[in-house]
Amino acid sequence: MGEPQSGPLLTTPLHALHGELGAKMVPFAGYDMPVQYPTGVLTEHNWTRTHAGLFDVSHMGQCFLIPADGRFETAAAALEKLVPADVLALKPGQQRYSQFTNAEGGILDDLMVTRLGHPGHEHWIYLVVNAACKDADYAHLKAHLPEGVTLKIADDLALIAVQGPEAVAAVAALAPDLANLKFMTSVDLPIDGIWAHVSRTGYTGEDGVEISVKSADAVALTKKLLADARVKPIGLGARDSLRLEAGLCLYGHDIDTTTSPVEAGLTWSIQKRRRAEGGFLGAARIQKELADGAPRLRIGILPDGRAPAREGTPVKSADGQPIGTVTSGGFGPTINGPLAMGYVNRRFAEPGTPVLLEVRGKDLPAKIVTMPFAPHRYFRG
Repeated sequence: MGEPQSGPLLTTPLHALHGELGAKMVPFAGYDMPVQYPTGVLTEHNWTRTHAGLFDVSHMGQCFLIPADGRFETAAAALEKLVPADVLALKPGQQRYSQFTNAEGGILDDLMVTRLGHPGHEHWIYLVVNAACKDADYAHLKAHLPEGVTLKIADDLALIAVQGPEAVAAVAALAPDLANLKFMTSVDLPIDGIWAHVSRTGYTGEDGVEISVKSADAVALTKKLLADARVKPIGLGARDSLRLEAGLCLYGHDIDTTTSPVEAGLTWSIQKRRRAEGGFLGAARIQKELADGAPRLRIGILPDGRAPAREGTPVKSADGQPIGTVTSGGFGPTINGPLAMGYVNRRFAEPGTPVLLEVRGKDLPAKIVTMPFAPHRYFRG
């Protein structure tokens, strides 16, 4: 989960605390991040699936779009030129997943879009973008936002995710009003006296929350949360295996500037009005693929044996013809076996289709399956 790095690494407000907790640190998206703690990735993964895992995601980019005229519609219309989601339909406190698309219909980044629900800020749009893409995303926004909509980059905020079946109960012990918050909605409230913006979302497939908090308060809040026996710190290693089992894309691997949202199986994130009207960058390609189908599709793959197929593994048809590539792969602790996702020619994307994975020069049998590999457990009320 580490990567080659040039230049000094950035740190999050929780960096020293990771050291105190015994984390093994690695370079990730320009930051020095915890890949695992002393108990190891497997234990952390299983703990999150059964109890509650706490993740430092402060490396992510947080920003706001603020309309000068105080009208939410002004900010929403500006953002809708850059993403295919129906932003105008968002109610105060509601959240959507979307993508920044380019003129060719490829994905520049995926992101979370929230209309703030706090009185006096209901016209603000809050965005959370990927760490490795955030500088490019901010430049993209600045280049395309009209006069009258300001980009406010929130470098003074940290972001903490608490995920798992006991996550919300643990956080609600410090903020009882959170207990009934529904999936993909958010609220501003104090957590044991510390101001926070909390959304019921995450990237593990489990129920849980993401908590935006002032950087100066991040350590204090994290320690309060970790004082609950149900909550343990979790690193990037388990975050990756959890999201892979949940069938969720990792930017730069499963989606990138060559991939359209239709190919990636993200059509659910493009609401009906936007499919019909378009009006966003790359709409021509995306609308054509919605109508006619994409030439390739993102699929789940289950190898027959125990050998994992890593990113870049060639995928072949049953008779040995190249049909695609693995984009994420590894071992799934929940399913107790190897799993992968990738792209194949549309003709081979049907679940149940037998395929071959070329691992270390050998063709190993596998089959196309429906994702997620582990069931989603979001709280929809």
